[in-house]
Amino acid sequence: MENFVKLQQSLDALFGKGTSKFLPKDIEIELSRKTGRIRTVSHKGKLLCTLRINGSLAISIGFAQILLKNKIFKENCIEVNKDAAPFVMEGRSVFCKHVTWCGKNVKVSSDTPILFENQVIAVGKAILSAKMISDLKMGVAVKVRDSLKSRKEKIVV
Repeated sequence: MENFVKLQQSLDALFGKGTSKFLPKDIEIELSRKTGRIRTVSHKGKLLCTLRINGSLAISIGFAQILLKNKIFKENCIEVNKDAAPFVMEGRSVFCKHVTWCGKNVKVSSDTPILFENQVIAVGKAILSAKMISDLKMGVAVKVRDSLKSRKEKIVV
């Protein structure tokens, strides 16, 4: 199977059917020398995502912003309030009490984009499920892996 098709199927399986149609057509796919599997995916020199050993994707902030055009993808995101946004942009974890909205597809250990005013400000790993995040008012909801200010670049979409 062609690598581009594999990537499309992975995106649809992880983030919802139809998410892959927003994948740019002119991407560069780097394969592992040992296994021949997809290692990283880039577009115009910018990293979009990295495939993990367990089959999940570690997506970048820019790629999450591109995929946000799909309404189904938004169900994998959480939105934070204005008090927490500056701290999340610096790379701090998101706490349950600062979550204003949580998509129903947020699962434990899933890659979760963090939104503020419909812009992706960080990407991280969900510690709790969507129901737990909504029910609880204390504790860490998402551990941030990559944030906007740590990159020192603006997103242009």
